[in-house]
Amino acid sequence: MSETTISKEEVAHVASLAKLAFNDTELEQFTTQLDSILTIFDTLGEVDTEQVEPTYSVTENVNHLRQDVADNWHQKQALLKNAPLEAADLIKVPAILEGEGE
Repeated sequence: MSETTISKEEVAHVASLAKLAFNDTELEQFTTQLDSILTIFDTLGEVDTEQVEPTYSVTENVNHLRQDVADNWHQKQALLKNAPLEAADLIKVPAILEGEGE
C-alpha cells in the first residue's frame, strides 16, 4: 500500500479556496482526516479491475420526464406588485458581493 501524505499547507490552501478558516488544532485534525481518506483511495487504486464490467446503474429505472411547458407566465405584473422593490420590470434585491453597487 502506498503512503499518502498531505501537508497542512495544502489543507490550508484548499480551505482558503473554500473561504474556510481553521485554527491550528482544526487544521491538524483535518489534515489527519484528509490523509486517511486519500490513503483509502490509494488502496482502492491498487485493486485489479481489469476484467470487471462497469456498472452504470443497479436498477432498471427509466426517467419519465414531463413536457416542459411554461405555466402562469402572464402573471408578471401581479408578481411585481408583491415585490418589496422593483426596477425595470424586475424584482430588485440587495447586492450580495463586496464592491457591488446598486
